[in-house]
Amino acid sequence: MNRMTVTLGLVALLVLAGGCTRGVKEVFGVVGGGKGLCAPIQAPACPLGMYKNIEVGKITDDFGGTMPPQLLAMLPGQIVQQLKARGLPAGGSGKTLIIQGKIIYYEEAQVVEQIFGPLEEAIGRFQLVDGASNEVIAIACIVGRSNSTTSQGVATKSEGLAEGIADWIAGHCPQPARTVKK
Repeated sequence: MNRMTVTLGLVALLVLAGGCTRGVKEVFGVVGGGKGLCAPIQAPACPLGMYKNIEVGKITDDFGGTMPPQLLAMLPGQIVQQLKARGLPAGGSGKTLIIQGKIIYYEEAQVVEQIFGPLEEAIGRFQLVDGASNEVIAIACIVGRSNSTTSQGVATKSEGLAEGIADWIAGHCPQPARTVKK
């Protein structure tokens, strides 16, 4: 059975059980994966479009104890993937912007929350640092959150954090010129 069939079956069950609104949220949550939110603390001190390369630096666990180490293992790759999906220069050469941060909160849903919400989340405090001068360019808190009760776990929260970081950077970079094919 593929993922879409399972999702549609779950939605039908939720709708029949009277949870029409919840069913719609579940569909979008499963299909959309993790959700990233950004709360800027310090706006970029310079235009981010001047950077020709973006790298993921050190990301650490500042929460301790209950946070699975898989989150820190998955996050750099997912950040690079999200940056590339937005057309940002990840893994190139030239003037470099480095993403650094620490995870300051990690939450897994309890049994009741898995059914009714609120859903899981991870929160990190991230910095954008100039690679040459090591000067902090911008700071933000990023939230990675699951969007549905059927799409939870470390990978979903990591995906949400990566999305929030990429959106934060993309929001301060000029859009690449689009060529029109004739």
